[in-house]
Amino acid sequence: MKKNTLLIKHAALLVTMDDHRREIHDGGLFIRDGFIEVVGETKDLPETADEVIDLSGHIVLPGLVNTHHHFYQTLTRVVPAAQDSNLFNWLKTLYPIWARMTPGDIHVSTQTALAELALSGCTTASDHLYLFPNGSKLDDEIDAAAEIGLRLHASRGSMSLGESQGGLPPDSVVDSEEIVLKDSVRLIEKYHDPKPGSMVRIVLAPCSPFSVTGDLMRESAKVARHYGVHLHTHLAETQDEEVFCQQKFGYRPLGYMQSLDWVGDDVWFAHSVHINQQEIQVYAHEGCGVAHCPSSNMRLGSGIAPIQDYLLAGVKVGLGVDGSASNDGSHLLGEARQAMLLARLRAGLMGASLSGGEAPSLFTARQSLEMATLGGAAVLGRKDIGSLEKGKCADFFAIRLDQLVYAGGLHDPVAALLFCQPQNVDWNFVHGKAVVKEGRLVNVALDQLIYKHNSAAKRLLDL
Repeated sequence: MKKNTLLIKHAALLVTMDDHRREIHDGGLFIRDGFIEVVGETKDLPETADEVIDLSGHIVLPGLVNTHHHFYQTLTRVVPAAQDSNLFNWLKTLYPIWARMTPGDIHVSTQTALAELALSGCTTASDHLYLFPNGSKLDDEIDAAAEIGLRLHASRGSMSLGESQGGLPPDSVVDSEEIVLKDSVRLIEKYHDPKPGSMVRIVLAPCSPFSVTGDLMRESAKVARHYGVHLHTHLAETQDEEVFCQQKFGYRPLGYMQSLDWVGDDVWFAHSVHINQQEIQVYAHEGCGVAHCPSSNMRLGSGIAPIQDYLLAGVKVGLGVDGSASNDGSHLLGEARQAMLLARLRAGLMGASLSGGEAPSLFTARQSLEMATLGGAAVLGRKDIGSLEKGKCADFFAIRLDQLVYAGGLHDPVAALLFCQPQNVDWNFVHGKAVVKEGRLVNVALDQLIYKHNSAAKRLLDL
């Protein structure tokens, strides 16, 4: 018999992220058909439901939202030749390896990345797949994600500017613009679901200014706006990109996007590290979002994004773990910790450059968690996730507080999630359905997945 109602009760602390940022002791949720009906103290909730789960001793938060990833890159973690390279050289090293991928590789890498994300508290993930070798399709990723159970914003990426045309990627991994646009329309019409609670949405995402033509950027924007889907690309990640754009197009990266009609509240950019104060105001005025990827930016030596400046200006900012070959992990709660610490480092560096005056304010744990929940939802254009409120999706995770890592740190359990070493979650629910239960994935056998994934990775690198 189908269970339509779920009661979560006795959470030690329930963090709502609602308009009042309520944190409810002995809190809980009453859920019907995947949507929240009641949020409050346990004593104020209905007493019965089809399924009742007692989360005494746990902290409960809204599901985390990942705004930028490349699932397929789990297959090429810590490749020796790419370990110590900046972005452009890192890409040139890995492009030939990625060109060997098959549909099966897309499937197993998607499930590996989503398994990691689920165990880290993520309930919605946006992925950017921009090369399709050997018959691979975005469908391979969508099918794999459905088996794991997380919400997916599947980005139909593309590369059309090969080396022979002055681009960075080899010609072997680029597609014609005609093929890209035709497939974009097919995917939107087949999979995109704009309704509240949807599990799959399609995004159009030409890869970057150095790997696609201006014509493909313009035409992709036209298709996306015709169908009402979002647009995504990498932007201003490195100084190399800045030089490339100025030399090839006569613009800084954001100016180039403006010339292509690639700004608006339906657009979000990954990284946005090298953006000046005037450009931050453009982001705010146009409604552009930012996917902040702190670990990747540190790993590749790209720089520190001005996150606090973005937030002060009213720019939408979410978190992204980025590709698992430039982060080498997909732990979104860990990424929230990195974001907090890196923002503090930047504030300290900025403060050190000032003579006198007050010390800069430090980014807080709650600000970082807000960026990972509400911020990510805003970036993806979703009003049905990001907080625990009546009418929103029942997407949430729970972590036991009686663990060694929190010993002595429960003066503030919310902050402890980031100040102490981030842990895997004990429970993760997407639309009221458990995808992690008592620390274990529900829908996939992890040992078998790891074996299949390692076999695929060894084959790609001819190990």
